[in-house]
Amino acid sequence: MARWAPSGDNTQPWRFQIVDSHHVAVHGFDTREHCVYDLDGHPSQISIGALLETASIAASKHGLRMQARRRVEAHETRPVFDLHFHSDPRIITSPLYDSIERRSVQRRPLSMRTLTAAERQALNAATGPDHEAVWLEGLGRRMQAALLMFHSAKLRLTMPEAYEVHRDIIEWNAQFSRDRVPDQALGTDPGTTRLMRFVMHDWKRVQFFNRYLAGTWAPRIQLDLLPGLACAAHFVICAKAAPKDIDDYIAAGRTVQRFWLTATSLGLQLQPEVTPLVFTRYAREQRVFSKVADMSDKAAEVGARLDRTIGASAAQLAVFMGRIGAGPAAHARSIRKPLSELLIDNPGPPDASESPTKPDLG
Repeated sequence: MARWAPSGDNTQPWRFQIVDSHHVAVHGFDTREHCVYDLDGHPSQISIGALLETASIAASKHGLRMQARRRVEAHETRPVFDLHFHSDPRIITSPLYDSIERRSVQRRPLSMRTLTAAERQALNAATGPDHEAVWLEGLGRRMQAALLMFHSAKLRLTMPEAYEVHRDIIEWNAQFSRDRVPDQALGTDPGTTRLMRFVMHDWKRVQFFNRYLAGTWAPRIQLDLLPGLACAAHFVICAKAAPKDIDDYIAAGRTVQRFWLTATSLGLQLQPEVTPLVFTRYAREQRVFSKVADMSDKAAEVGARLDRTIGASAAQLAVFMGRIGAGPAAHARSIRKPLSELLIDNPGPPDASESPTKPDLG
């Protein structure tokens, strides 16, 4: 069940090693070597955190309590987590269990009805003691968030490094994809989808359309501006203390998954909006992320717009952003690789004397 956790572009940055009947080692990895959105590994770390939270929720179905410990000797680009499962008669099945496989990304317009007080209360409670949700509601705030996404998307669509990612992760003519994102889940109409496939044949064609035929306008309007208005609210999950290391982002991922599964259990749909956070972090850290010279300046502009939208202090603490609202579940979605492809050989249990671990992550 843990493999149904969300991951950026359905990368599924984990493999499972069955050590014994109550011990599974999760071997994670990030995509910083080839993905412009993951150069610091934090998005992948959030995904791995979501996986750990999903495993814990799934364990409750079997009357098991999960303890997760990170092996500190493993490099952060290849983190390893030991999951130990213990029978506990006090454990009851988590109410989020039934939402694990139903949770999905909805990129199309959602209902603009305001979240109810009960929905808001449940979502706020899901963030736990170490995080909180900042809400952007009402037409004016939704417009601010939609324009933030619209401007951030221009980087995404005019950067060769992003083109390489999009070229590799879209599965064309597909309703479902077990290792990529199906084109029918992108949120564009059939005509725009066909045009995108034609344009994305090579980078020179992308450049020509962007320069002479306003090639970014249709996808930005359909994928960012209109959906950004057509929802109940945008939200930003912020840490109570500025995240600094892998453990902070793993913890953030666990919070994100609780929040998302809670939304699913309430009949709400959700779409991540993390690229402004990524580009803002790159600009803040002066990280070079593109061979195109002015991309850093554009990232700084996105960061300034994010500051105006949610406040500079919240921007420093933000770990996840998205839009949310009532509506039907996505008819097309990413699924997952079969478990057989995610298992690795079992070399035996680690030697405790040689494998120091981080304090229990929950």
